[in-house]
Amino acid sequence: MTDTASAPTACTADDLFRLLDELGISHTTKTHPAVFTVAESADLRDAIPGAHTKNLFVKDKKDRFFVITVEEHATVDLKSVHKLIGASSRVSFGSPEKMLAYLGVVPGSVTVFGAINDQDNAVTFVLDEALMDSHIINGHPLTNEATTSIGRDDLLRFLEATGHTPLVLKVTP
Repeated sequence: MTDTASAPTACTADDLFRLLDELGISHTTKTHPAVFTVAESADLRDAIPGAHTKNLFVKDKKDRFFVITVEEHATVDLKSVHKLIGASSRVSFGSPEKMLAYLGVVPGSVTVFGAINDQDNAVTFVLDEALMDSHIINGHPLTNEATTSIGRDDLLRFLEATGHTPLVLKVTP
């Protein structure tokens, strides 16, 4: 499976925007060519203010899944982050199939906004404390061909509305 159309229950960016509107959450979205890495998205920084994110979709040996969201240039120590996030073992990257099944996205589009598709609460969302110092947070709206800006407190409200209580932890040095 390589596209989100093959996930029958996956919400789209329009579904995400509709939910944000229903929640009274202000958001702006800028479309752009697909970006797959932080380096590829560097040209967007001047056009899109706020903190830009890096999102890691990982799992532990008991198949518990996590999305770790940090500021784009932050480093995450994958050898020790499991101790911080409550995983049962060291973490490894989750498969593209699980990413599509749980978040409704494909590699290159992992986002905290994928919580809208995790209706069974199979994924724990972890937000880095340093990222939460920013007033505006940017993430892909379920596609890497756009960036959505949302207020920090509104991001927390969005996650709660999807049934996810995020862990806000210091996961970066």
